[in-house]
Amino acid sequence: MYADPPAPVPLQPGETPPTAGGPGLPTPDTATAWEFNPEYQRLVALWNEVMPQLEALTASLDKAYQMARSRDVWDAPVGERYVKDVAEWRTRLAQYRQAVLTSISDQAADTPRWVPVNAGAPHAFS
Repeated sequence: MYADPPAPVPLQPGETPPTAGGPGLPTPDTATAWEFNPEYQRLVALWNEVMPQLEALTASLDKAYQMARSRDVWDAPVGERYVKDVAEWRTRLAQYRQAVLTSISDQAADTPRWVPVNAGAPHAFS
């Protein structure tokens, strides 16, 4: 079985954007307004949408696998083939789950959480 990669971290209550490195009054060159990156937020939402579906699929295949392995349900040579088939489906689902979650996690790691935005302040001669 695979371990799930780290999930993208949603915006936490009280989390603040990065601050400017230098002390003193901000200048038009250093003053920057920040917003939580909407692309990163989409990755958080995607993770939260995909996880319950993958959990439901995993749980249903695990239940079918346990039932198929029980001799109370099916005791025949064809039952052993069915158990092997379900085991293969479980392996494929685990690989698919790993691929999907790793893709989301990698994309989130490459996406900045905060991005500068145009503050909309009026500028002379703009």
